Amino acid sequence: MGPSVHVETSFDYSSLRAVFINCTLKRSPEVSNTEGIIDLSAHIMRGQAVHVDVIRAIDHDIATGVFPDMTEHGWASDAWPAVFETVRAADILVLAGPIWLGDNGSVTKRIVERLYAMSGMFNEKGQYVFYGKVGGAILTGNEDGVKHCSSNLLYSLQHIGYTIPPAADAGWLGEIGPGPSYLDPGSGGPQNDFTNRNTTFMSWNLMHLASILQANGGIPAWGNLRQSWDRGERFGFEASAEPQDR
Repeated sequence: MGPSVHVETSFDYSSLRAVFINCTLKRSPEVSNTEGIIDLSAHIMRGQAVHVDVIRAIDHDIATGVFPDMTEHGWASDAWPAVFETVRAADILVLAGPIWLGDNGSVTKRIVERLYAMSGMFNEKGQYVFYGKVGGAILTGNEDGVKHCSSNLLYSLQHIGYTIPPAADAGWLGEIGPGPSYLDPGSGGPQNDFTNRNTTFMSWNLMHLASILQANGGIPAWGNLRQSWDRGERFGFEASAEPQDR
């Protein structure tokens, strides 16, 4: 038996904002199984007074592309700039979606592309815009792929500037093939201890890390400033005069 450890159970996370982007392929008001797991995590966060927004991406006219506003590139309309304001205001972003053919669904990929479109913007410290924010992933489906899909999403989020805490993904897989979906009666999804545990750990780790970053002003603004690099600052980097043998 391990040593007795005092565990802090009182936190003030009321200054945090979180946004879940539900990348289901189903328009409202169709039932979204992905939203079933989102609700679990959102409930935990709201219980800590975190402001939570849930956006069902497919209900918005979000154009396809990798530019901030696709109306400037031939599209008649684009809801992404408005959606992005909610994302930009949030300390926590969770991308949630279904698995199809063993991979993230088309709506999920579109959202990742649109996030990438904004990644050249800067925050008030001159860092890339997503620095100081944390990210997580939720997956649902009736086939293999949770780890593959979440690794793709978490890599994408960290690549554009998000910080990823431990155990930052959760998911549920039903019986392979045309078996019951998460919210179907008798699926066992809502009672699945593995899913419930991972969702809980993810939710708390997202809040913990977001709070740590917020209290410390985010990631230090040194060694990661693009505009300073472009002006010649090298942050201690010295290019070798000659190639080194390996």
